[in-house]
Amino acid sequence: MDARALAIRCQELAEEKKAENPLILDLRGLSNITDYFLIAGGTSEPHLRAIVDWIVEKIQEEFGLKPAAIDGTYHTNWVVLDYFDVVAHIMRPETRARYDLEGLWGDAPRIRPRREASDVSG
Repeated sequence: MDARALAIRCQELAEEKKAENPLILDLRGLSNITDYFLIAGGTSEPHLRAIVDWIVEKIQEEFGLKPAAIDGTYHTNWVVLDYFDVVAHIMRPETRARYDLEGLWGDAPRIRPRREASDVSG
């Protein structure tokens, strides 16, 4: 599966579970670790669990892919799903603000969700 498509699908799945402010950063050319970051927020420990479990379940069901690693815990307020070319960071708002991955990777272009791209009139 194409890494960009995987990142977008992970974002869509996070949105299905009402993740807060999900966004994709395009790290190609900026990092040799991964191509894309998905960053999304969960409001509580059960919400984090629901988002993470849904992404893992649906990506495996739809594409036969399992994360190479799942790091962090729901208690630490940050869970990372490593799909090699796509790394999904699901975290509580205070953790997201503290570590500010969007700011740290401020040079990375943001991938617009399909729904926003289709809303643009031209």
